[in-house]
Amino acid sequence: MNKVLIIAEAGVNHNGDLQTGKKLIDAAKDAGADIIKFQTFKAEKIASRSAKKAGYQVANMQSADESQLNMLRKLELNDEMHSELQNYCSEKKIEFLSTPFDLDSIHYLHSIGITVGKIPSGEITNLPYLEEMAKNFSRIILSTGMCYLSEIKDALNVLLKCGIKKENITVLHCNTEYPTPMEDVNLLAMLTIKNELGVRVGYSDHTAGIEVPIAAVALGAEIIEKHFTLDRNMEGPDHKASLEPAELMAMVNAIRNIELAMGNGVKQPSASETKNISIARKSLVTTHKLEPGHVITKEDVTTKRPGNGISPMRINEIIGKKLVKSTEEDEVLTEAHFDQ
Repeated sequence: MNKVLIIAEAGVNHNGDLQTGKKLIDAAKDAGADIIKFQTFKAEKIASRSAKKAGYQVANMQSADESQLNMLRKLELNDEMHSELQNYCSEKKIEFLSTPFDLDSIHYLHSIGITVGKIPSGEITNLPYLEEMAKNFSRIILSTGMCYLSEIKDALNVLLKCGIKKENITVLHCNTEYPTPMEDVNLLAMLTIKNELGVRVGYSDHTAGIEVPIAAVALGAEIIEKHFTLDRNMEGPDHKASLEPAELMAMVNAIRNIELAMGNGVKQPSASETKNISIARKSLVTTHKLEPGHVITKEDVTTKRPGNGISPMRINEIIGKKLVKSTEEDEVLTEAHFDQ
C-alpha cells in the first residue's frame, strides 16, 4: 500500500502561545508525523455573540463563560505567529498546514503558499466557503463529521464543479464528539464513502485511544488525522480529547507497521517463513521395514515431519507403486525409492 499521510492535529492546543506552538511542532516531528496542522480564523468572523460553546468545550474548560466568541479570541494565531510557525516547520522538516474557518483565512493561507485546503466538518454545508476553498487550493481534504452521505455528495459536487479534480480530493470519515464513544465511530462508513462516491478516503479520529486510526489504516485509509497536545491537563477546549506526545509516537509507529503488514495481496509463502515449510509440514513415512519390489499399501505408510519427502497429498498416487530400494521403519519416502 502507499504510505499513509499522518496529520498531527495541533489545532488550538497552542493556547495562543507561540512557544507552545513550536513545542507542538517538535513533538509532531519527533513522533514521525508527516504534517502538523493548526487552525486559522478570526473569532469575529466565525462566531456571533450568541454562539455558545459545545458541551465538551464547557466540560473541558470548566469555565462559567459559555461564550464561544470569547473562547476563540484567546486561541487565534496572528500573521506573525503563522509566519513563525511555518518557518519553524520548514526548519524542522515537517509540513505546515492549517484549517481556515472563514473566507479571509482561506485567502490568507493561500497567500502564504499553502496548497492543500483542509475543510473542517462544520463547513461542509457552507456553499460560499466550499467555493472559495476550491478556488484557492489545488488539493482538498474534506472532513465529514455530523454528515449524511447526501451532504458529502453535495459538497463534493461543489468542489468538482469549481474545478478540483476528484483524484485531488480525500474525504475523511469523522465523528464530531470529543472524545467519540466507540459505539459511535462507525468505521465501516469510511468504506461506504469510498464505494458510493468513488473517492480517496481517510479518517479523522476523536476517540480517546489509538486503536481506531490503526484499524482505519487496515481498512484502507490513506490519511489519518489525530489531535495531540503536550499535556492533557492543560487548559483549553481540545486537550482532554488529544494524544500526548508518547501516544502520538505509538500511533505513528503502529500505522507504519500496519503499512508493512498489508503487503501486496498475493497469497504465497513469504521469504521469512520459507525455511519453516519442511519443518512444519509432513511427508509420507514408512511404518515398518520394506524390501525392494514391495508394492506399497495403505498400511505401509503414515504421515510425519519433516516435509522434505513425498507430500501426503500424493498418497493415492504412491499406493500401488513398487519400491526399487529397501527402507527402514520410520523412513521418509522420496522419489529415489521408486522407479522413475
